[in-house]
Amino acid sequence: MHQGSRITAVGHYQPARILTNEDLAGMVDTSDEWIRSRVGIRSRRIAGPDEPVDELAGHAAAKALAAAGLTPADVDLVVVATSTAVDRSPNTAARVAARLGIPGPAALDLNVVCAGFTHALATADHAVRAGSSHRALVVGADKMSEVVDWTDRTTCVLVGDGAGAAVVEGCAPGEEAGIGPVLWGSVPEMGNAVRIEGTPPRFAQEGQSVYRWATTRLPAIARQACERSGLEPAQLAAVVLHQANLRIVEPLAAKIGAVNAVVARDVVESGNTSAASIPLALSKLVERGEITTGDPVLLFGFGGNLSYAGQVVRCP
Repeated sequence: MHQGSRITAVGHYQPARILTNEDLAGMVDTSDEWIRSRVGIRSRRIAGPDEPVDELAGHAAAKALAAAGLTPADVDLVVVATSTAVDRSPNTAARVAARLGIPGPAALDLNVVCAGFTHALATADHAVRAGSSHRALVVGADKMSEVVDWTDRTTCVLVGDGAGAAVVEGCAPGEEAGIGPVLWGSVPEMGNAVRIEGTPPRFAQEGQSVYRWATTRLPAIARQACERSGLEPAQLAAVVLHQANLRIVEPLAAKIGAVNAVVARDVVESGNTSAASIPLALSKLVERGEITTGDPVLLFGFGGNLSYAGQVVRCP
């Protein structure tokens, strides 16, 4: 058992194909100006038909492992947050473990849609604290391009594909926990506001309901997540929210009161990548040196089910 856990490395992966707003204007009745003014997105990455979601996840996981200086044999738990896996079994985590050659890990998928990564991170933290895991690989990966209706201009302009990953390890005796207590919950009676339903599955949402909920209800909840870690929002070095829409991210970040924080705006170049969005954005902030080791960062996921989960972590 450990008194706490910490993120020791992160990594991310995006497919090579870039789909711009101009490209979309040739596919549906929309324009670059319309998309940027309403959701703030300029481009997104789209995976090919031969790039399943476990491949995206595997690339990000391999990068995180390499950044941590670890081998696959060092990992005993793989948790993958995704809502776009095509197959039910083997699950995405088992396929990632097979791709990387991780011997005998506990392997589980977790579907909390856009709040998936922060739920998965909390789950790994709890497993390490309880002593059932020593070192976990936590991945958020989604292939939203496979579940969107490319003739629906209200949703197809939003989404992108990608993956982000984190290595979670137990803290040494006396070391301060690097993953703070999670604050999580949901609004089940409003669950239909974001849906991936049907055969074939299709993404749909009630945009105005989600916008109102995110900008009015969530700021106080995100502030509570800070309080659970014993920090004031003004002490945060960065805020990494689910990258749903720039018009949600910016007001929510402002209302949290993190006046000194870098605010992740990866949605501009990546679109909404669901469970991948938070680790993808966090990994890019680390890679660019915009945050440094030990910096307190609020991670806050929200969306499908209307679920939410947030915690303050220390930058690896």
